[in-house]
Amino acid sequence: MEQDYAKYTDDDRFVWQKLFDRQMEVLPGRASEAYLEGIKKIEFNRNKIPHFEETNKLLKNITGWQLEVVKGLIDNKSFFELLEDKRFPASTWFRKPEQLDYLEEPDMFHDVFGHVPLLTNQHFCDFLKGLSKIALKYIDNEYAIELIARVYWYTVEFGLIENENGLRIYGAGILSSSGESIYCLGEEPERVPYNVRQIMETPYIKDKFQVKYWVINDYEQLFKSVSEIEATLKELLVLNH
Repeated sequence: MEQDYAKYTDDDRFVWQKLFDRQMEVLPGRASEAYLEGIKKIEFNRNKIPHFEETNKLLKNITGWQLEVVKGLIDNKSFFELLEDKRFPASTWFRKPEQLDYLEEPDMFHDVFGHVPLLTNQHFCDFLKGLSKIALKYIDNEYAIELIARVYWYTVEFGLIENENGLRIYGAGILSSSGESIYCLGEEPERVPYNVRQIMETPYIKDKFQVKYWVINDYEQLFKSVSEIEATLKELLVLNH
């Protein structure tokens, strides 16, 4: 599949620009520095829907990763095979202008604006590849994939990072949501240090903001936790047998 760039409509351009502007208003001082630097490195801007061919050239030179066009949600095996091959699945369609605030299935704004800037960070990319290797080992075990999906959910989609400048967002599910970008750093939700076992024992929430966020110290910590993820998974599989 390829991105049919000529097919984008005025509505699509409106949605990209509107959501880009809205997020760039709230993310400085809230999003992780690596993410904000990533936006510059891959040259995202309000006036142009990202062209995958151009983005891929830039990404390839930085971390060797690429975007792979998919229609929408894909099965677990295809998803993790792409990640293991350093290709990030991304849809090319946009939500409608009346769906700006919420969309159940991830569209291009979520996939590309939310995820791609951080694909310029090598430790983060190595974490994705490491996690996918584990997933492919256990791809026929539904329970194992559920536990790995929770790790992905609470890191890649809804993770926070604490660095010298304070608490910041790196999860794409938050970065592409103006409401959750503000909520996750406020007083209401619980925030705890990154803990693989706790995450694996916590089902994810899809229909509202998260009630709990796990906080990493840096992306290297995330990558270095891959062996712990596999060990904890094995342990929980034995307990659940």
